[in-house]
Amino acid sequence: MAKIFRHDGWYWLLLPTMLLALYMDFIWTPDDRVLGASQRIFYFHMGAALVVALAFSVTAAASAGYLLTRNLAWDVWAAASAEIGTVFTSMVMLSGTLWGRAAWGVWWTWDPRLTATLILWVLFAGYLLLRESSDNPARRAAYSAVLALVAFADVPVDYMAIRWWHSIHPVVITAHGVNMDPRMADAMVVSMIALTGLFLAWMVIRIRFLHAEMGIAAVKNAVRTRTGP
Repeated sequence: MAKIFRHDGWYWLLLPTMLLALYMDFIWTPDDRVLGASQRIFYFHMGAALVVALAFSVTAAASAGYLLTRNLAWDVWAAASAEIGTVFTSMVMLSGTLWGRAAWGVWWTWDPRLTATLILWVLFAGYLLLRESSDNPARRAAYSAVLALVAFADVPVDYMAIRWWHSIHPVVITAHGVNMDPRMADAMVVSMIALTGLFLAWMVIRIRFLHAEMGIAAVKNAVRTRTGP
């Protein structure tokens, strides 16, 4: 990804995309007949949810890549994507809580979708904590990769929860299309594109930082080896 987006000028494409998403979400789309203006939270909620699925899919794929090759470059991808995915999971839970308060009258309910999302957040928060538990890069990468693959099992469960079990969470995307007003659906799609672009930009930046951190750590280890304890 860093090679594909090695020229930073493409970041500027995010600005008009984000501005378009904001315009469509808050001005262009109509208020919901039942929820009123609070419906607008849903557009970024769905966009953040898409990024969560994408980020943890990248983490799982990169973790599998590390276990197969033992190349730490895969671990860098996994770590960067997991960090961003955990942030976006927090965004999903926060925006969902605000929307749920307006729609259901409560801040939290143990709905299957909400419960699965909370479990997902806990699992990947644990993943990030596990990465801080060892200074050995290979051991840290191996343990983290195994946990990431286990935690990823909750991603399809999170998506299918409202289809497998009785849920008060609305089903927006069905086999028959998007169950929304066309303008609302367009705003949701643009929000998804904007937040996916943000994820890509953040990934490139975070991967660069992690590679820099690895380089600094390698230099420190080399100096320590030469000078002795």
